[in-house]
Amino acid sequence: MSNPETTHATGRITVHKYEPTAYEEPAEGPVLTRIHVEESFSGDISGEGVVEFLQSANADGSASFVGIERVTGTIAGRSGTFLLQDQGSVADNIVSGEWFVVPESGTGKLAGLRGTGGFKANLGENAEIWLDYWFE
Repeated sequence: MSNPETTHATGRITVHKYEPTAYEEPAEGPVLTRIHVEESFSGDISGEGVVEFLQSANADGSASFVGIERVTGTIAGRSGTFLLQDQGSVADNIVSGEWFVVPESGTGKLAGLRGTGGFKANLGENAEIWLDYWFE
């Protein structure tokens, strides 16, 4: 099987809603938090996203998180929805992570979308994003 030809997309995420809810706060050790986020994508990927993160946060401000996001939007003139599965961390006030398009999650003209990429931002600011994608 040959490797697919990928297209490199870049853009920005702007967060509009950030709602953390701690669900376990032990006397010692990391706090576990569920975070609901609503955001918009601009650039080569345009549209809206909604994501639920699960985060483990340490007293020093560092954290590790995972999440799944549904993006409703357009890539390369093709519209539909798809899911991104995220994993990342917070360290020294930098949020960074990697994501991939969940296989078989694309709808509409984005059916068959696959890809990998990531994001990086100063804590509390918009994120720079990238996605190397292809269609099956």
